Amino acid sequence: MNIAPKDKNAWLWIPFLYFTQGIPYILVVTVSVIMYKRLGIGNAEIGLYTSWLYLPWVIKPLWSPIVDLNGTKRKWFLGMQLVISLAFLGIGLFLPSNSFFIITLAFFWMAAFASATNDIASDGYYMIGLTQKKQSFFIGLRSTFYRLAMVTGQGLLVIFAGFLENQYGDNTKAWSVTMISAAVLMIALTISNFFTAPKFEGTAIESKERPAGFFEVFATFFKKHQIGVALLFVLTYRLGESQLVKMASPFLLDDLEVGGLAYSTEAVGTIYGTVGVIMLSLGGILGGILISRDGLKKWMLPMLLALNLPNALYALLAITQTTSIYAVVGTVVLEQFGYGFGFAAFMMYLIYVAEGASKTSHYAIATGFMALGMMLPGMLSGYIQEWLGYDGFFIWVVIAALPAFLVLRYLKYPADYGKKTIESND
Repeated sequence: MNIAPKDKNAWLWIPFLYFTQGIPYILVVTVSVIMYKRLGIGNAEIGLYTSWLYLPWVIKPLWSPIVDLNGTKRKWFLGMQLVISLAFLGIGLFLPSNSFFIITLAFFWMAAFASATNDIASDGYYMIGLTQKKQSFFIGLRSTFYRLAMVTGQGLLVIFAGFLENQYGDNTKAWSVTMISAAVLMIALTISNFFTAPKFEGTAIESKERPAGFFEVFATFFKKHQIGVALLFVLTYRLGESQLVKMASPFLLDDLEVGGLAYSTEAVGTIYGTVGVIMLSLGGILGGILISRDGLKKWMLPMLLALNLPNALYALLAITQTTSIYAVVGTVVLEQFGYGFGFAAFMMYLIYVAEGASKTSHYAIATGFMALGMMLPGMLSGYIQEWLGYDGFFIWVVIAALPAFLVLRYLKYPADYGKKTIESND
């Protein structure tokens, strides 16, 4: 087997791989919210059932050693991407049925499990295929294309769905065509990854990167230094965002009488798909460059602030209930930039937590805890919103960001971790 050297063609395969990773995630956890809202499902049910879809990302560490011990990461992510394509096709075909809610949720579960497995393989491939200094340098590009995929899903696909709603006068038909189109997009991306992703894995690499045994993977992870504080930080880093992300779209879509802003499906998609994508890209790229230049320590607090402070603007929108396009777009601009900027530090810290033997599986465990931190608060978000109203809910979201800042005081990691001057030990 011809094995490619590390860092080969990184500018080519990283954008495709992480764009593909982001598409199913955003469709499962966020676009499903918009779709079910447009099809008449209530906020409490949306928050509960779509948050349960996070579960595969929470428990993916349970099968991450299987991905490590069997086959190559490249074969795994190509196979899972094909499964995801079929799941979205199933959603599109069965949306017009009488039992669409149950059936489409089942297909979303199928896509979620395949997507979580795809994440394990893709992230392992990233860590195997790049030296440490390149991992930190490309973290911004990786995060940017992942977020570009999310904006494509939440932006362009939602715009497309809104356009079809107006054309057909039938929301069910519009979303059916949209999900079938998403399946076609996933198939095209899978083919692209087949041709752009080099074959990095071989006998020498496998003996170094793969775990010795299934249970050893978990034992060595939970023996890491300061692992309790690290996991608490991972669980709380996005505590506010985990709730905001579930209710932001319903807030923009809901009628003025119930505290929403009464924006159309197409308008919401347009806002996220234009200025949102630009600011998200700038934030992610800048975050990666700064960490690569100065190390993680210098930028952790500013990036945590950038991630959470824009949440206060949603509270301001809800309190004033302004429908001004400038106010809404301004909020999205700052939120998306802060999201891209702040998420770069989070992803780099997760890579630090996963350092050492079995890094693919350990990264999966770390991101599993990250998903748990998104799932549990998200499950309650709809009930909290209905209890407090949109204004009280977004104030609560701002308060929910505080625990991460408290935990950060006790977090220990190398100040220059991720700095480009550090030489790789690989």
